[in-house]
Amino acid sequence: MRVAIVIGASSGIGQSTAIQLAKRDTGVILTYSGNPAGAQDTVAAVEKEGGTAVALRLDIGRSDTFPAFRDDVVTALRDTWQRDTFDHLVNNAGFGGMAMFEDTTEELFDRFMRVLLKGPYFLTQALLPLIADGGAIVNVSSNSALPTGLVDAGYSAYATMKGGLNVLTRYMAKEFAARGIRVNAVSPGPTRTRLSDASGVVGFEAYPEVIPMLAAKTALGRLGEPDDIGKVIATLLDDTGGWITAQNIEVSGGYDL
Repeated sequence: MRVAIVIGASSGIGQSTAIQLAKRDTGVILTYSGNPAGAQDTVAAVEKEGGTAVALRLDIGRSDTFPAFRDDVVTALRDTWQRDTFDHLVNNAGFGGMAMFEDTTEELFDRFMRVLLKGPYFLTQALLPLIADGGAIVNVSSNSALPTGLVDAGYSAYATMKGGLNVLTRYMAKEFAARGIRVNAVSPGPTRTRLSDASGVVGFEAYPEVIPMLAAKTALGRLGEPDDIGKVIATLLDDTGGWITAQNIEVSGGYDL
């Protein structure tokens, strides 16, 4: 059985990805930060599909905790799957929010950097020795950072970090190729998730009035759902995506097309 680590899987895209992987006979180590109940919901959903999951707490914005997290991963792999490696990594954790350029504080900028760019960089570095040769990584980016994406005022700091993640994806793919490890990114458009902003307010639950507007700007006529993204991530990780690396796949239903 293959084993994947899905960062930020207590809800939304991460939760969907964990379930989609379970359907493909892949065990899951999933992480959560402030939503332990959601993490247990994900474990239960994976088990409902006949899979096995272990939930571990991780603050992706604190790189000083990564060595201890790596030790927890080693223990989970040994005790649950009798393995000392895993196969897939999904760097998904993050938070949303906006601030106009002139209102962006260094504190907010640094938080975006720690969570959206520094975290995936150094977490992947910490876990790389445990990834089996021939494995795969998917970094969850955003279509706001694509050259063809909508440039919407207020997202300069957020999109800058996601743009850095896109560049990092290509360099990871180049450097990890010697071990047969593929690295790709997916760039969702507006998606119905519980992604919180910098103040902790949950997006579409707090502002349902924006949904029709976003749907009207999407070629396929609706807001994205977590499964729309989770299925693509799972496909990039499994053998179907075995000849795909260093790519950034927009998964937006034709947002702003």
